[in-house]
Amino acid sequence: MQGRIMKGIAGFYYVYAEDGQLYECKAKGIFRKDNRKPLVGDFVEITVLDEREKEGNLVRILPRKNSLIRPAVANVDQAFVIFAMEDPKPNFLLLDRFLIMMEQQGIPAVICFNKIDLAKQEEVDLLAGIYRECGYHVILASAAKKTGLEEIRQALRGKTTVVAGPSGVGKSSLTNLMQEEVQMETGEISRKLKRGRHTTRHSQIIPVADQTFLVDTPGFTSLYLTDMEEQELKDYFREFRKYEGNCRFQGCRHIHEPGCAVKEALEKEEISSLRYEDYLGLYQELREKRRY
Repeated sequence: MQGRIMKGIAGFYYVYAEDGQLYECKAKGIFRKDNRKPLVGDFVEITVLDEREKEGNLVRILPRKNSLIRPAVANVDQAFVIFAMEDPKPNFLLLDRFLIMMEQQGIPAVICFNKIDLAKQEEVDLLAGIYRECGYHVILASAAKKTGLEEIRQALRGKTTVVAGPSGVGKSSLTNLMQEEVQMETGEISRKLKRGRHTTRHSQIIPVADQTFLVDTPGFTSLYLTDMEEQELKDYFREFRKYEGNCRFQGCRHIHEPGCAVKEALEKEEISSLRYEDYLGLYQELREKRRY
């Protein structure tokens, strides 16, 4: 029988199977032998050991569309990254790290700025403008005032979305609001997952509507770019792309080179200095990491 891993913890995998039931499964030793670890979001094959207790064995992982290391999750359609406008103030470098990771994986990202009711309107407009200019879908929301919720629902509909963001930004409040109108069947799965023997905070899939799933992940406070050379970094800043090919030197890294179209765009304020500063910082970080 086939299904999908909704949660995995302490060697147990909770699989929502094609018969509409949730099975608690152990992974066969073959995965360890092949050095393959099942991930939340994986489509799998299981054998049922106990129909009454809903226990089974996970016997095969089906091919993945994509996978992320942190958070560890597979087969996602998009990322929904939440930062607060205030309390805590947004950490732009952390946001940009996350966006670069998604660009690297080819996973579209939607940015949500929560707690807009606590910030000055001009700050909200400035921040939203910076990321919209880069081509990102930006949603302005307030979980406390219940604003922006319909736009969030539209963005999530029919997709498997990994929800991420640092602690304290209102991630849980927003994901809980998305579950308020959960249909009977998906609601029952959510309740079973919460009742599972293992309820420590780990990544898990929450069904919120027909064919609509949220991958809830523990909050992150730091992310480090891996599997990337510093010269590749520019490829993951969307706003640089339209200037590629206009620089004097081929392979321009947009830092010290003369005749750089990106630096000219920066001087004309066509590119955000905030994002460019993050680019310089991350470039230096990758360069130093290579030295060691």
